[in-house]
Amino acid sequence: MKKPFAITLEVESSLANHTGSWRVERPQYVNLMPPCNNACPAGENIQNWLYVAEDGSYEAAWRALIVENPFPAIMGRVCYHPCQTACNRAQLDEAVGINSVERFLGDHAIEKGWSIPVTAQPTGFHVLIIGSGPAGLSAAYHLRRLGHEVTVREAANALGGMMRWGIPKYRLPREVLDAEIKRIADMGVKFELNTRVDNLESALKEGFNAIFLAVGAHIGKRAYIPAGEAAHILDAINVLHDVEDGQAPMLGRKVVVYGGGNTAIDVARTAKRLGAEESIIVYRRTREKAPANDTEIKEALEEGVLIKWLSTIKHADAGVLKVEKMALDEKGFPQPTGEYEDLEADSLVLALGQESDLSLLKDVPDLEVEDGVVKVNSMMMTGHAGIFAGGDMVPAERTVTTGVGHGKKAARNIDAWLRSIEYVGHDKHDIVEFKDLNPWYYSDAPRTVRPRLEGARRASTFDEVVQGLDESTALFEARRCMSCGNCFECDNCFGVCPDNAVIKLGTGLGFEINLDYCKGCGICVNECPSGSIVMIPEKS
Repeated sequence: MKKPFAITLEVESSLANHTGSWRVERPQYVNLMPPCNNACPAGENIQNWLYVAEDGSYEAAWRALIVENPFPAIMGRVCYHPCQTACNRAQLDEAVGINSVERFLGDHAIEKGWSIPVTAQPTGFHVLIIGSGPAGLSAAYHLRRLGHEVTVREAANALGGMMRWGIPKYRLPREVLDAEIKRIADMGVKFELNTRVDNLESALKEGFNAIFLAVGAHIGKRAYIPAGEAAHILDAINVLHDVEDGQAPMLGRKVVVYGGGNTAIDVARTAKRLGAEESIIVYRRTREKAPANDTEIKEALEEGVLIKWLSTIKHADAGVLKVEKMALDEKGFPQPTGEYEDLEADSLVLALGQESDLSLLKDVPDLEVEDGVVKVNSMMMTGHAGIFAGGDMVPAERTVTTGVGHGKKAARNIDAWLRSIEYVGHDKHDIVEFKDLNPWYYSDAPRTVRPRLEGARRASTFDEVVQGLDESTALFEARRCMSCGNCFECDNCFGVCPDNAVIKLGTGLGFEINLDYCKGCGICVNECPSGSIVMIPEKS
């Protein structure tokens, strides 16, 4: 018996059911730039390694992280985490503790002894790096992974640059610093300690194919302060260096630190640990204008450091300083008031900024120095072909994370220059904002606060103050990431589509839209938690 015509058609064969013909806009899956990634000076793919860590795949997450940054255990302690300042989750409850998870992964890697094999074929090129701070070590790491021979020359008797000589142990334990540097040495990077390069011309004649300058800012800026002959005035960088070297200076019972940056905070907190009964910071501007990180200021105050804001030192004498009070003018700039007070002080430590020693650059042609820093182009190459520079030597924010980013960028451009090609980075996607997300789907989950050393022991020893997360809290923190701008396969779009037009491609492969049936209603876009679907005009 013949079937009626209406039921002899194959499923989906009726064009009347293809509701896609109604559409004026279509949904499209996109990959956007998370604000955390965009804010990271080291260029980490933060969202990616957080996603990998969410199911406990810690080694895979660590290896994803070190593609960009070889120092997660260090960064998890000393980075001022601009990624968290930018984090969209801060507008829901609190920013994801990215820095805490990074430290957990770094410490876990040290504990497990994970290493980094060099799989690239040897290139035959040999690069000299001058300086073993964050920029120099980062460049060495990335160049070695690219297959180049690398020699690092360091004037001091230990590696690490300002990470060792400028950051106290209570913030960065030396066993952590040494462990992450050793991993780079194990990759085959050659280190030459106690080897000061006084003349770059002679290094150029040794046959290196390229040179990266990464000399840190080890010289304290000088400021004229009228002082009596008996005044005890020291430089902050020298104080921190001598403490690290086991030659702590005699600062006395009452110590005054002049400056408002992170170095000033470090010296003031160090003075307390060296036995000072009073440690006072004098700074000419307000707390809001201080260059020091606010967390560091808070921790200093917790340890009993006193801070005199809107104050400047006019004269130093034995045992006493003359301090003038300042007041803000109508534009918010501090102005002298003519009001003075005497401040008892056994020593005055100047923390007014640092400079790099550029004496090794004398007589090198085509190198331009301006305002105490070396001019470089977008490739981080100086005016002299084959000589690159980064870190404290070039115009930029002077942080460890910035230095690490410079080292990576320089390494990739050095590699391209050696191969006579041009390094082309990835195009940046648009940044996803909180308004692009659907926060309704994310439950409140306040950030886990890292425990801190408390009690009298905190300010009297150099034991580490900020502690790390354990595995359960690190896992919780990683799972707080909202995957801003990138699909994490929550299946919301699949579940809410009234036309069943969303097709699952399989785990890790995402989705696609069957445009024959999608009528462009936009429900998937409205219900996407991460903002990874957008509506675009239908093609005419």
